[in-house]
Amino acid sequence: MHQIHGVGYLAVASVGFVAGFVNSIVGSGSLVTFPTLVALGLSPYLANVTNNVGISLGNISAIHGFRREIAEQRPRAREIAPYSLAGGATGAIVLLIRPGSFRAIVPWLVLLAVVLVIAQPTVAKALASRRGDGPTARHGLKLGIFLTGVYGGYFGAAQGVILIALLAIAYDETMVRSNALKNLAAGIANLVAAVLFAIFAPVDWPVAGVLAVTSILGAQAGARVGRSLPSPVLRALVVVGGTAAVIDLLR
Repeated sequence: MHQIHGVGYLAVASVGFVAGFVNSIVGSGSLVTFPTLVALGLSPYLANVTNNVGISLGNISAIHGFRREIAEQRPRAREIAPYSLAGGATGAIVLLIRPGSFRAIVPWLVLLAVVLVIAQPTVAKALASRRGDGPTARHGLKLGIFLTGVYGGYFGAAQGVILIALLAIAYDETMVRSNALKNLAAGIANLVAAVLFAIFAPVDWPVAGVLAVTSILGAQAGARVGRSLPSPVLRALVVVGGTAAVIDLLR
């Protein structure tokens, strides 16, 4: 297993904080951490599972940061939580069963995540006009949450972006309250995947530990300023970093 030393850990700590910050506000923080871990010498598979284990605690920190908004939406939280849990477990199991396929798939997953980051505001606005509260809409939301959880358990970059779009379609809510539910759904999916990875997959534990501490701090900072920070600025940074990662992974 590759070992990161010295200045590499400073890079991991920096991107961990940024990822926790970005995840609590927009999602897609793994587009910062995952390419960094690969650039520092971890294989894509090892980088993915290590990143998931470390960042999952940052996601829990984000849930804590938005606990008031989540508590105000308990019925919705109870509605989506089981589907996030089932989806995250499914995605993690698929990755554990077929780890060899990840290297070939990951550049396209990153590219998909970048496209979703770019398109999310437009798609959410266009589809929000079709919002409905009937049984079909509720079933559609649950299926979407489950499938997003599968993606999150398998890879997860831009999982939050997809969730924000789904929640904007399903609920007539402010972005802050939708973002709180997004953090809950993503946090549950990532946590169950992290538990499975910790038991059954190789994890670079020193790196995961650094990511955990710094992403927790970043998520708390993001929760404090997330109600006023312009999302387009963060979105632009994520797109640039993700595009660079795709180019590097396809070489």
